[in-house]
Amino acid sequence: MKGIFQHKWSVIGIAVFCSILWGSAFPVLKISYEELQMAPGDIAAKIVFAGGRFLLAGLIVLLFLLCSNWRRIKVTKKQFLVLTILGIVQTSLQYFFFYNGLANVSGMQGAILSSGGTFFTVILAHFYYRSDRMSWKKSVGLMTGFLGIVVANWGQEFQISFQWDGEGYMILSGLTAAIATIMAKELASGIHPFAITGWQLTIGGVIMLVVGFPFLHEGAMTFTSTGLGLFIYSALLSSVAFALWYSLLKYNHAGELSMYKFIVPVSGAVLSAMFISGEMLNSFILVAIVLVAFGIIIVNYHSKKA
Repeated sequence: MKGIFQHKWSVIGIAVFCSILWGSAFPVLKISYEELQMAPGDIAAKIVFAGGRFLLAGLIVLLFLLCSNWRRIKVTKKQFLVLTILGIVQTSLQYFFFYNGLANVSGMQGAILSSGGTFFTVILAHFYYRSDRMSWKKSVGLMTGFLGIVVANWGQEFQISFQWDGEGYMILSGLTAAIATIMAKELASGIHPFAITGWQLTIGGVIMLVVGFPFLHEGAMTFTSTGLGLFIYSALLSSVAFALWYSLLKYNHAGELSMYKFIVPVSGAVLSAMFISGEMLNSFILVAIVLVAFGIIIVNYHSKKA
C-alpha cells in the first residue's frame, strides 16, 4: 500500500479521484434537496441531513481505523476536547453555512465559491506563521482566485448577484474551513490524521443532529430509494476522499498535493451542469473556473529548486 501512495502516477490518479469526489458533492446535494422534497428555507432539515451524513461518514472512518489499527482510535481527555472544538468549527459550523448557502445558489456557483477556503487559508497563514508570509506569487494567485469568485456571481446584465444566505454563507463556509485548517494544524498535533477526521466528523454530526432535530417538522424530508442512495453516497464520498487524501499526505508533500484541489471547483461546476436540471456552463462560469483554477495552482506551486 505504501508503494501505491508514493508512485508518481498512482499519486496523481488518487489525488484527482479525491478532488472529483469532493466536486461531486455539489450536484449530489442539490439533487438531494429536490429528491427529499426539502423546503428551500427549511434550515432544520438541512442541519439534520448534514448531521446524519457526517455522523455516518465519521463512523465509517473510525470503523476502518478500528479494524486496521485500533490503538490509533484512542485519544486522551485533552485531545477529545480539541476534537470536540474541531467538530464544532470544522463540521457543524462550516457545513451549516455550506448546506444552507448551497440551497440558495446554483451548483456551479457553489463549487466556485467554496474554493475561497483555499485562498483564506493562505491569508490566515501569513498572519499566523512567520515561515509562510505573503509573496508576490501568492498575491497574484489570490487576486486571480478572488476575481474568479466575483466573475462567478456576475450576471448576464453585468451586475453582481449577492445574498447573505446564499453567496454570503458559501464564503463564510470557506472562511470557517480556513480557520479550522489552522486550528487542526496547531491543536491536533500528535493525533493520527484518520482519528482526527473520524472523531471530528462524528462529534460534529452528533452536534448538528442534536441542534436540528428539535426544530424538524413532520414531513420535512421524504426519503425515497434514490434519496437514500444519494445520502449514503454523500457519506461515503467524505469518508473515502478523506481517508485516501490523508494517506497521500503521509507519504507526499502537502504543497505538491494541494495543486490538485483546483480540480474540485472544475469538476463541481462541470458535474453540476451535467446532472442538475436548468444549469448550463456559460462564458462567466467558464472564465471563473479558469481564474480560480489558476489561482489555486499559483498559490500552491513550489518549484523543484525551492
